[in-house]
Amino acid sequence: MTFLDYLISADARTALMGRMMRTLGVDRQLKVVPDHAAVTDRAANRCRACGHQDECSTWLDDHHQADEPPAYCRNSDLIARLQHVSGDR
Repeated sequence: MTFLDYLISADARTALMGRMMRTLGVDRQLKVVPDHAAVTDRAANRCRACGHQDECSTWLDDHHQADEPPAYCRNSDLIARLQHVSGDR
């Protein structure tokens, strides 16, 4: 894999994370948590390290809104905390 391939892959996974946060309705909460830049960076790193990119993309294509992420989502704990803060849970 070339460095450019890595950057494209990392960007695609970061885009999936953004789609997941929007689909679950927590994208705004993520932007206002304390130290949101570091929290977002850690979430993006977990997403980049996930081996379910194709499954995630398909899941997101099939779900325009959802209450819970798929079981394999490495950010499910963060998403649950953000939903709790927003009062969705």
